[in-house]
Amino acid sequence: MSTRHQLVVRGVVQGVGFRPHAAHLAGQLGLVGGCRNDATCVVIDVEGPSARLGEFERRLVAEAPPLAQVEDLEITELEPAGARGFEIRESSRSVGVRTTVPPDTAPCADCLRELADPADRRYRHPFVTCTQCGPRLTITLDLPYDRPATTMAPFPLCAACDREYADPADRRFHAQPVCCHDCGPCLTLRTPVGDPVATGTEPVLAAAVAALAAGRVLAVKGLGGYHLVCDAASRTAVAALRERKSRPAQPFAVMVADLATASRLVDVGGAAALLTDPARPIVLLPVRDDAPVDPGVAPHLDELGVLLPYTPLHHLLLGDLAAARGGPVALVVTSGNVSGEPLCFDDADALNRLGGIADLFLGHDRAIATPVEDSVVGWSEETGAVPLRRSRGYAPLPLDVAGATAQDVLAAGAEVKNTVALTRAGRAHLSAHVGDLAGLAGRAAHLAAADQLLRFHRATPSVVVADRHPGYASRAWAARYAASLGVPLLEVQHHHAHLAALAAEHGLLDEPLLGLVFDGTGYGCDATVWGGELLLLTDGGTRAERLDHLGTVRLPGGDEGVRNPVRTAALALLDAGVAWEGTPVDDELTPVERSFLTRAHETGLGVVPTSSAGRLIDAVASVLDVRHRVTYEAQAAIELEAVARRWRRRHPDVAPVGLPFDDLEPAPLLATLVELLPVHDQGLLAWSFHVALARGAADAAARTAPPGGPTVGLSGGVFVNRLLLELTADRLREHGLRPLTHRRVPANDGGLALGQAAVGARSVLTSAGTVS
Repeated sequence: MSTRHQLVVRGVVQGVGFRPHAAHLAGQLGLVGGCRNDATCVVIDVEGPSARLGEFERRLVAEAPPLAQVEDLEITELEPAGARGFEIRESSRSVGVRTTVPPDTAPCADCLRELADPADRRYRHPFVTCTQCGPRLTITLDLPYDRPATTMAPFPLCAACDREYADPADRRFHAQPVCCHDCGPCLTLRTPVGDPVATGTEPVLAAAVAALAAGRVLAVKGLGGYHLVCDAASRTAVAALRERKSRPAQPFAVMVADLATASRLVDVGGAAALLTDPARPIVLLPVRDDAPVDPGVAPHLDELGVLLPYTPLHHLLLGDLAAARGGPVALVVTSGNVSGEPLCFDDADALNRLGGIADLFLGHDRAIATPVEDSVVGWSEETGAVPLRRSRGYAPLPLDVAGATAQDVLAAGAEVKNTVALTRAGRAHLSAHVGDLAGLAGRAAHLAAADQLLRFHRATPSVVVADRHPGYASRAWAARYAASLGVPLLEVQHHHAHLAALAAEHGLLDEPLLGLVFDGTGYGCDATVWGGELLLLTDGGTRAERLDHLGTVRLPGGDEGVRNPVRTAALALLDAGVAWEGTPVDDELTPVERSFLTRAHETGLGVVPTSSAGRLIDAVASVLDVRHRVTYEAQAAIELEAVARRWRRRHPDVAPVGLPFDDLEPAPLLATLVELLPVHDQGLLAWSFHVALARGAADAAARTAPPGGPTVGLSGGVFVNRLLLELTADRLREHGLRPLTHRRVPANDGGLALGQAAVGARSVLTSAGTVS
């Protein structure tokens, strides 16, 4: 007897080959009916013997395509219709919670085999893809996910591609980005003023490879935007890129063809699976002493950010350059922007903004619907993967926020490393990385990211959430937007949002969570700068109590103090009763700084007290003569961590020097470092400082941990420092406490929007978002 079921499948089920999977499975089992995409789900109408229907429903989920994530399967019994065959039907657009757009992924093994096979019709095709790989988010204009709703719409299928698209036995069955040399996008190479140099795959690749070999800088259009690319072994090329991009010291990422080449540059260790994951993040790994890259790629650091190619074009460029050179190569691959600005993804904008940086522009005529930066993950054998930037390959996959309100909540995110978040029906959808909102271009990118989230999900927020900082552009935008909708603006204190993000990521909002939240800057409830906080998160995440904090140092001159750690160090030494004479600080200060800091010490004018762990680390970096002035965010802390790690690797059996920090007060610690520096190695003292900070923080948490609450969260940007993360976690375990760390969203401000959204989604508006 025939039975008919309607299956409604929700989750990441469009753009991942789910309908072809259903059709193939139905054919195997002799079932009839059809399936279609809907704006909210995939709908399957299937009919046949009840036992086979049960097997179909089980295998539909158990054998789902690799990129699919089935989150809900709703089954309704219908009257048999006597259908013939099983077909993929025209998509529909119902109203409701919309389905999830999948992230972009690297080419699969089958596509790479075709790319390298001279007998295959897609041999050396820069846009080879199938249902299991390739662009998704970056080409999607709207839902349901069908070719007319993507930036592949202007490229009609040729007869051969159309046959594959319509063949249930082909892996390109209903693959929306499918194309070939005859019907797909076309490569072009242009000058900075837009004049064509070459057109078509082989002429463009030949000219581009010759330019890279000659030490020139190329702007290369990738999945989610432009990269600036040059030969990583060329000192001239790397120096030229730094000068033109106004990026004097911030490290560049390096792309290599495969794991074997990566192993010549870095110690891959246990990170091989992360490097080869379909998401293809940049992974920070220990650099080898004999790495064949110019030292200017990552100056003063002991790590290199490495990634493997994630588009067919990358594979072709690396392969052709290696063939020309007669051996493996490494390419600098960094964001296509002027430092501090958002990523270029529009062709005309790229020519305009990158014309003074790149010598040539390697582009194509497939538009980018959504700009997406590369994701970045730190790695150590002790901590495993530590997310630093969640973007390409991961965004826009949602996270569950259990117990959230049914109302739509929009979170504006942070001021730097910005992302935007939207909660709907208990799930938080995070945008890709937006970046710094200091300039007009960054604010425009922030607006576009928020608009895209709302448009994709057809959402109108009933609450808008923002940071409490009165000077943040993100808060000002949130206030204007909330007012335009006539909905409440909820302000959530910065460190409260960090801890809420960690709790939301792990599904722990309903439990009290003690947390150490260490970062560089966060507007405190007392209008001072916080950043070394011990908080207790309660009331479903809507309340955070400040239990303890690091002792304060005084920040001189606001942002100028951040850009010049020597000033913070100098004032902290005076406040600790330590003279500058004979210290590295003394050698670095200008006469104007000496005068200003002396007056500030005596009068308190022009300074702000801060409990920030980031500012304390800056002061230590200057006192130890590691870094006195910075040109990128957290430079002093990153270089201090590198100095400490080098020492630890080279002297694994040497114990740290004891430093006084049990009471979390900076003054005795800084005074002791000044006293010890003439007689101890800089690396030993840097390592010892990390140990002291970790022990002091963990011991404070242990003193405060409530009975029956053995978990302590570690959040805030300072905890992307894997050395400090490892040491703090180990110390907590010594106290019988369980450290809770970020695994899916960054501990830094890139994860802040999730915390804001979680608080907003859980809040009673009159009492939420409070820190006491």
